[in-house]
Amino acid sequence: MPRAGDGVAGNRGIAVSDLDAAVADYRAALGLDPVHREIVEDQGVEEVLLRVGTSFVQLLAARGSETPVGKFLARRGEGLHHVGYRVGNVERALERLRAAGVPLVDEAPRPGSRGTTVAFAHPKGFRGVLVELVQEGSAPTSP
Repeated sequence: MPRAGDGVAGNRGIAVSDLDAAVADYRAALGLDPVHREIVEDQGVEEVLLRVGTSFVQLLAARGSETPVGKFLARRGEGLHHVGYRVGNVERALERLRAAGVPLVDEAPRPGSRGTTVAFAHPKGFRGVLVELVQEGSAPTSP
């Protein structure tokens, strides 16, 4: 498992059906403004990051019904999709999770948004919460 110093909470991914409406809601209710917007083609998602202190709220809109976020929205509706943790090295973090017997969604790291490298651990390993491991890339993921 990633050590506490390695696993600073980086984001909370929230699946939404209407990205622009969600951005407007977060802006109006909480005063949060977007700091980044990106389409991640290989994951079939469009994201908007809203800065909250040293982490982010990551709003996620599916770009198709057969994408992971699209399937999530169909099954569960809008809401918390995952919790992301910043790690220094995703491969090492995956090794620790494997050694601890945590089931994985991703056996190997893959490209994420903003030049990051990511991997997901299965919700069965974390009491129903999908966990994303995020290794910072070419664009900073922290404020």
